[in-house]
Amino acid sequence: MPRIRSRWPADVGARAVSRPIRRADSIDDRRISAAPYGAPMNTVRVGRVFRALRRRRGWRQVDLALRARVSASTISRIEAGDFMAMPLEVIERVASALGVTLELVARWQGEALDRLLDEAHASLVDALVREYKRHDWEVAVEVSFAIGGERGSIDVLAFNLATRLLAVNEVKSVVPDVQAMIHGLDRKARLGPRVAAERGWHADRVLRMLVVADDRTSRRRIERHAAVFDAAFPVRGHAARAWLRDPTARIAAEGGHAPVSALLFLPSVHRVDAGSGPSGRHRIRRSAAGRS
Repeated sequence: MPRIRSRWPADVGARAVSRPIRRADSIDDRRISAAPYGAPMNTVRVGRVFRALRRRRGWRQVDLALRARVSASTISRIEAGDFMAMPLEVIERVASALGVTLELVARWQGEALDRLLDEAHASLVDALVREYKRHDWEVAVEVSFAIGGERGSIDVLAFNLATRLLAVNEVKSVVPDVQAMIHGLDRKARLGPRVAAERGWHADRVLRMLVVADDRTSRRRIERHAAVFDAAFPVRGHAARAWLRDPTARIAAEGGHAPVSALLFLPSVHRVDAGSGPSGRHRIRRSAAGRS
């Protein structure tokens, strides 16, 4: 059966806007807020989408409730558009049972949010480039390619002349959709030698490297999908850094020409804006007025 996507932004969407943090706010309680900021969610339309897809499958409300592991009254409330106080996890379970993909999009000050996110990525790329250059690799950043019908860009392409080892690096300041990310890096690693040849780099072996920001959020996300990441990126930690720092020794130890897949956590420091200091982990404390 074809997959049906229900997009939250726009007419079925939710909009998150910047607002002061209040004492009642909770990061762990992922509830959908009906706060009067920005454009409201069209809850009635969301409910109609769920009801239409349930009926299309020939299910009663109780049938959907059993599949989503919720009560029949919860399904009734969602279909009536009365779900703003429900945990987001409940909405996601019902959506998943119907084959619906929900996308919650945060918007803040137009393009300023994109620049903020890009800063984190750029900082991580900069840290990785410095690491490669410190160990005598030739490096190119944001290398675009168009081979046949395949187009894209490689975050960091690095070549070690002494070993003719090519490193295809995917850099992530956050860990997004896991399967799409792995598939994308597989494709770039497959095309990498042809992309490198256009620069005069003729590789004998490929190092496929996923570089992730070293923070608790990224580590938790990877731990949540441990089986997938263990299979896709068996080389970790000191072993991953060894390929970057001394590829000659690693090739001598392992031999062969099989591709190597590694996951590297890399700390980065970036600036949030022109007036702020370096940012990493931020702890938000209540003001004295908020504690009174």
